[in-house]
Amino acid sequence: MIISIMAGGPECFWPDLTWYKEKTDLWVGVDRGVWSLLEKGIEPRFGFGDFDSVSEGEYRKIEQRLEQINLYSSEKDETDLEIAFKWAIGQKPSEIHILGATGGRMDHFLGNIQLLQKESVLPHHGDMDIYIVDRQNIFTVKTAGSYEVTVLKDKKYLSLLPVTAEVTGITLSGFKYPLDDASLEIGSTLCISNELISESGNVSFEKGILMVIRSSD
Repeated sequence: MIISIMAGGPECFWPDLTWYKEKTDLWVGVDRGVWSLLEKGIEPRFGFGDFDSVSEGEYRKIEQRLEQINLYSSEKDETDLEIAFKWAIGQKPSEIHILGATGGRMDHFLGNIQLLQKESVLPHHGDMDIYIVDRQNIFTVKTAGSYEVTVLKDKKYLSLLPVTAEVTGITLSGFKYPLDDASLEIGSTLCISNELISESGNVSFEKGILMVIRSSD
């Protein structure tokens, strides 16, 4: 099962929704993201949030259209997106795609990215693929292991950023800039803007956690 979550970020940062319309099994809206989906002709089954970013009229229409609305106070210890994300993980899908989570306020953007790195989330990266996606970038997190990566026509670059203080045993094959048993520490830009030189390549590392970013200019 593929779950796609639409948060309330600016539409100008969204990816093309064509693939998601075709492949998503379950749509979830977060706060104004619910209304944004409805405006695009997409019917989310579930909504999460305090809905302080929609008008009273919009909220009444949301109530009429959704199977279930999970309404929360605006004063709480988690963001609306984190609540929806935790719920989505509990459904045990094969993939989670988070859209509308970039752009706008930088604190929200960084907080959303760090959701992928949360200690309680890390074990699930082995069970499901979890992505934050916008118009130019795909973010995901990988724990130690070996991974095949394939060419994405609209995402030329692949970058690796350490989530842990150090990532060791990094080997890259099939890339413009290969590596053999290299290490990365926080702040290193060694693995920024690499490129595949064939249809697929391999990323492997022995210890640590990496943020993998596929991006375009």
